[in-house]
Amino acid sequence: MVTKDEALPTSLTRYRLASVLIWIGVLTWVPFIILRTMGQKPSLFWFLPFHLIGVVGGSRLKAAVRREMDLESPKKTRLRTLGHMLVGIGIFVWVVYFSLKLIFHAPVEVGQFLPYHLTAILSGIAILLINFLLNRQN
Repeated sequence: MVTKDEALPTSLTRYRLASVLIWIGVLTWVPFIILRTMGQKPSLFWFLPFHLIGVVGGSRLKAAVRREMDLESPKKTRLRTLGHMLVGIGIFVWVVYFSLKLIFHAPVEVGQFLPYHLTAILSGIAILLINFLLNRQN
């Protein structure tokens, strides 16, 4: 039987692994952007699975480790709710894109939706960071 004290190093390692996965998921787009700036048209579908596995898998792993370590959830505030709403909107942008592209066969490009995705996601993350820093001060 493993006690909580013995499981702590393993949990910390998994938490760090989750952070690495998230960064790998985010940085997956660096080669894509480089290829696009060089004039090539790489397929989105070669990069999207790695992005989703990294970002979604890493965030789920982080949440599981937080529960496993019995860390209390961050206090719910209006800023935290707003941050999560913006991240959700940033993700929802792709529902619209894929609906138009795959269901309605509209001539849409990723570049038309990417600014909205990035604006919402980065704004949401910035608000969550501000909320974290404010709660840490208190």
